[in-house]
Formats: sequence, C-alpha cells, structure tokens
Amino acid sequence: MSKADWTASDIPDQTGRTAVITGANAGLGFQTAAALAAHGAHVVLAVRDLEKGEEAAAGITAESPGAAVTVQQLDLSSLDSIRTAARELRARYDRIDLLVNNAGVMWTPESTTADGFELQLGTNHLGHFALTGLLLDRILLVQGSRIVTVSSEAHRRASIDFDDLQSRRKYSRPGAYGRSKLANLLFAYELQRRLAAANAPTISLAAHPGGSATDLFRNADPLVRALFDKVIVPLVAQDAEHGALPSLRAATDPQAEGGQFYGPDGIARMRGYPRLVTSSKKSHDAQDQRRLWTISEELTGITYPV
Repeated sequence: MSKADWTASDIPDQTGRTAVITGANAGLGFQTAAALAAHGAHVVLAVRDLEKGEEAAAGITAESPGAAVTVQQLDLSSLDSIRTAARELRARYDRIDLLVNNAGVMWTPESTTADGFELQLGTNHLGHFALTGLLLDRILLVQGSRIVTVSSEAHRRASIDFDDLQSRRKYSRPGAYGRSKLANLLFAYELQRRLAAANAPTISLAAHPGGSATDLFRNADPLVRALFDKVIVPLVAQDAEHGALPSLRAATDPQAEGGQFYGPDGIARMRGYPRLVTSSKKSHDAQDQRRLWTISEELTGITYPV
C-alpha cells in the first residue's frame, strides 16, 4: 500500500543517479536538488543565473558534505540557450536518470521570450518541451529513468485556446500562467503515452506543490502579494521544503507509475503530505494533448525520438 505520510526520509538511495533540475537555485527546485543530493544523486542545477547557481551548490554541499553538485547555465526563455545547455549536458553525461522540469515564471507583465513566444507559456511549457526533447536520448538509455514536470493547481481554472495560444488578442497574467500550467500537464501525459507506446524504459509523471511560500509571486500586484504573504501562507500554504515533496515522490518513489500526478493531501490541496491526486478533465483531453504537442514541435523545431 502506498505510504500516506511520505517524507524526504522515504527517498531511496540515489547513488549512481544523475538528476538535472531546472530552476534549482532557489525555492522548490533548490529543495528538490538538496534532497536528491543528500541521498546520493549527482545533481545538476540548471539555472539562468550562474552566480546564484554556484551559491545554491555551495549551500547544498555545506548541508551534505561530499555531495556531487554541478551547475549548468540554462535560460528557458531562449531556444539558443536551451540548445547550448543540452549540447553541454550531452557532452558531459552519457546518461541522465532523472529530469525535473521545475523552473517557471508566474504572473509576469505581458512580454515575450527571445524567440517571440508569450513569456509564461514560452518559459514554463515550450522551454521545457525543447529541453526534454533534446535530452531524451540520454534519458532513454537508463532503465527506470523518469521525467517529472511540475504543474500547479492553477491549471484547474485554465483552458487552451489554440486560436490565441500566445495570448496576443487578450492577455491576463493569471490566465497566461494557468494556461502554461495546463500545458505542462498536457505535455506530461502525452509524453507518457508516447513512451509507453514505444515500450521505452522511461516514464513521465507530473507534480504540483500546492501553496508554497516561494518567490514565485514576485510579479504579482502588491496587494495580491501582501494577501498571499500575510493571509494565505500562514493559513494554508507550506514552506518550499514541504512543497518540493510531491516532485520528490514522483521522482523517486519505487511505486510511482507513468502518467501519475502527485500533490499535497491537505486542505484545498494546498499543503500536506504528497499523494496521488487527480488533475482537471481538460488536462486529460487526448485531442488537446496531441494538438499541443504538434504545435510545440512546430514552434520549437524540436522533434522527439518517440
């Protein structure tokens, strides 16, 4: 039976595994990386700011002396940066056991990536779609390898408008964020379908942190930020260490299976121990999954070996 009160102490030995975590210099990504490193994994912090990445690596090794931690520059809002990072990672590692697509931006002002994509969709979904595709052959070499994509409860209030995928006709900060998080799930589920159809040794899973006290709300309206910090966090949210547990369970629990979605089991799914949860009906729309996949290939120029 699945353990109800799963914590980081339940992570199996990760010795010999190489894990790449995006956005690992702070918040959920940092806590995910620190826990994996503490259990023996070689952890790659894939971050936009190298200086912050090195500081994070030093923090992890201070807590876990002897931990294997390296830093990789990666800007998910630039396909050039993604291609460069993937090329360098492929040169450095013959195999990758785990990829955690964690990095994200939230509620940003209307803007675009270096390639002209709406910033939140471009960073949170298209950037990870491209990175995963470019690293997949290294991941497919490992029996039992995993790809974990981090979504959000915000996906439940979102929909995919394929006629305005880039939010050019109408832009809403929370709307674009929710759409990117729904896209994360559509991607994770479609990737699992393709992996299973190919009898691949790799599985794709998803997770969400609930309400976590991180810096993700830095782009919110000051009134909303104050409400989150002074009301929501004390009442129902949890710290980043606990917010990382769903991702860690998806990444390491021996009983986890492809296509599963992990999140907190507490009030309003905002806090608590990580367990299997269900996502919205829209996230399971197979037609939308396939359509988004095709569009993502066209926009990024990345095709997958499965």
